[in-house]
Amino acid sequence: MSNWTSLWYVWLILLTVFLLLLCGITASCMKFCCRKKRPPVAILPGHPYDLTVIAMDRDGTARSTVT
Repeated sequence: MSNWTSLWYVWLILLTVFLLLLCGITASCMKFCCRKKRPPVAILPGHPYDLTVIAMDRDGTARSTVT
């Protein structure tokens, strides 16, 4: 049976995983808090856009559709 204190690399891996989890949780909390404190952004009404679709057939004829 091996002694757990002599396996320093296991403790190093566990510490690294714990620090990564802690950083992820901290970043998530800060992102959530910053999003709540920001004033709401006014949404502009949608503007109609023209979309032109040009279809080409094999024989070279072109048809255009505007929506």
